Amino acid sequence: MSVKQRILLMEDEEHLLEAIKLNLEMEGFFVRAVTDGKKALKVYKEEKFNLIILDVMVPEIDGFQVAETIRLENSEVPIMFLTAKNTSEDRITGLKKGADDYLTKPFNLEELILRVNNLIKRSMKGDDLKEINSYKIGDKTIYFNSFELKNDDGTITALTKKETMLLKLLIERKNEAVSREQILETVWNYDVYPSTRTIDNFILTFRKYFEPDQKNPIYFHSIRGVGYKFTDGH
Repeated sequence: MSVKQRILLMEDEEHLLEAIKLNLEMEGFFVRAVTDGKKALKVYKEEKFNLIILDVMVPEIDGFQVAETIRLENSEVPIMFLTAKNTSEDRITGLKKGADDYLTKPFNLEELILRVNNLIKRSMKGDDLKEINSYKIGDKTIYFNSFELKNDDGTITALTKKETMLLKLLIERKNEAVSREQILETVWNYDVYPSTRTIDNFILTFRKYFEPDQKNPIYFHSIRGVGYKFTDGH
């Protein structure tokens, strides 16, 4: 390959991390290796990758949560989970979080390499995975890539990155209660702990944007003791 394909690898078992890294490098890949979820998200934000390999059980932020956060911003980069968990329930959780492949430990390194090559080939063909670019609520459309809210009458409101990410999280989990903990992990990445009040203020802002009657919301709901939920009749 003239340009090395770049892989982000997150694995907290040092010997396994080194073995996978070495084997991938021997195949001609560039590998950025990290041992926990916090580092993985930091590196992901700073660099571009063609594939992300995540061990599920790691310190700080687990692999499922890292994948969910990445998927809010990018639905095209292939993600593979490595895990000691072998139940179908865990595999389903992994696939729901946006994984493209799932390999259970212990695994054969040759099989890992084959799967890595397949995922990268598929992604280079521009597979059928496409970003959710926009979503309409009432008479307004959210454009996730440009951080804009466009009214049917043509007026545009600029959204902050955090507003856009929180909207996307709630919309992707439509009709499900999303806990404050999940919002903190996914939107804030634990960098700064906002108070509950901060998240409440975001929800109040969303109600101003979208609700016909802010006192009786039909889209953005606070669920006492749990978190928040987006519902949409369409």
